[in-house]
Amino acid sequence: MTMKLYITTPSPFARKVRIVAREKGLADRIEEIVVDPYANAPELLSTNPVVQVPTLIAEDGRPLTDSPVIAEYLDALGSGPRLLPTEGAERLKVRRLETLANAALEMGVKLVLEKRRPEQERSSSWIERWTVNMGRALDALEAASPDAEALDMGVLTAGIAVTWIGFRHPDYDWKTGRPNLVAMQSALERRPSFVDTFPR
Repeated sequence: MTMKLYITTPSPFARKVRIVAREKGLADRIEEIVVDPYANAPELLSTNPVVQVPTLIAEDGRPLTDSPVIAEYLDALGSGPRLLPTEGAERLKVRRLETLANAALEMGVKLVLEKRRPEQERSSSWIERWTVNMGRALDALEAASPDAEALDMGVLTAGIAVTWIGFRHPDYDWKTGRPNLVAMQSALERRPSFVDTFPR
């Protein structure tokens, strides 16, 4: 059975799953379907009650939601080295980096939503708080020195996060003072899986 993956092309969470599928040799077994979750796309609603991307219809026909869950499923299903170790200290190390990257993304998403509100309804204090928190998460990622040559779920998520922040917040300078992240992103974005899924 061909799996179905519901996505939007700008979504960093959908991009994560799409990259994992490519890195694990599964792209030809997955049909990517672009939907508009804000329009309550009926095909997405029928598989995910909160109408969010990504949603994967797995090989057994059941839906999987939430990018870490889908990514771990594909990681186990595909070929090649595991992007997420199955146990022990190494798994915890990868998960810690992944969590930091997800925190930066979470703050960035909150900023996008707040800035989309009518100007008179925006909260400058929340915008400031989320911007500061996003910067702190990026600083923590910088200190962790993620290495693009040692691709795992944490490094992959960190690369997705900084690219998306640059894409959605072009006025925010995430590069200055973060040479490790700049080097990591530059290397990752040359990989075919990253080139093929660049946000647009």
